Amino acid sequence: MTAQDSATLPNRIAVPAPAETPRTPRPSGTRRTGTVLAALGVTAFSLTFPSTAWGLEGIGPWSFVTLRGVLAALVAGGCLLALRVAVPHRRHWAGLAVVGAGVVVGFPLLTTLALQTSTTAHAAVVVGLLPLTTAVFSALRTGARPSRAFWAAALAGAAAVIAFTVQQSGGALTTADLYLFGALLICAAGYTEGGRLAREMPGWQVIGWALILCLPLNIVGALLALPHESFQLTGHSTAGLLYAAIGSQFLGLVVWYRGMAVIGVPKASQLQLAQPLLTLVWSVFLLGEHLTVAAPLTAAAVLVCIAVTQRARG
Repeated sequence: MTAQDSATLPNRIAVPAPAETPRTPRPSGTRRTGTVLAALGVTAFSLTFPSTAWGLEGIGPWSFVTLRGVLAALVAGGCLLALRVAVPHRRHWAGLAVVGAGVVVGFPLLTTLALQTSTTAHAAVVVGLLPLTTAVFSALRTGARPSRAFWAAALAGAAAVIAFTVQQSGGALTTADLYLFGALLICAAGYTEGGRLAREMPGWQVIGWALILCLPLNIVGALLALPHESFQLTGHSTAGLLYAAIGSQFLGLVVWYRGMAVIGVPKASQLQLAQPLLTLVWSVFLLGEHLTVAAPLTAAAVLVCIAVTQRARG
């Protein structure tokens, strides 16, 4: 184009194309808070099996599970009423039903039935596999695609925990394994759906409304079970029931779902790799079980895997 041609053209003001708004990463402090909350949830869950073993000393399994759900629902309902929390939107109820089926009814019932004939060490295989299963459910449900390093560390950590718990139980599979593997699958679904809902409402409301949703079922179950099972409120059975209901079923899930909402379901789930080892430690102090020399070696391997999964980018 000549200078004359350019002079005859109308003046145009060049408008730069709008730049894409970069995604704002979560502040490191927020991520640390989410990790701490998820870790508190794992610590609370690590006492679930020992407290259940205490409860079963005086309370039948069906009575224990249903009363646990009723007590937790009463605490959650009181909090919801006191804070005047609005009823969730209709679109949330299907997800809350999945949470209720997984973490309010399914997992407590199946693991309690398993603990009638299984030790807490053997039952810990469930939480050893749970992080990997939860990550898979999350990928299928939310479309998350963790990196290869994430999956490699998750598989390695799960393998270490499985090997340890199988060694602790003598390598024998029992009929309780059917309950344990069923609990593993249904709990992973409940965790995944709860983590998704916790991005839209506070985590304590997720578990609170799930408990309320399952309250009628637990009331009916308690009324049917109590006349046909033993029910003795000893020191151990009372403490076990109260902790399982309030500490594990409600408060533990409150911080757990909040932590998952902040750092994501796959990464939060990997913190549970430490849960079987914590459960075994509590079992030593509370149930008098004995650990082998493999415990510190497995703990070191698990901590390395957790560090890798927390740093791996999905």
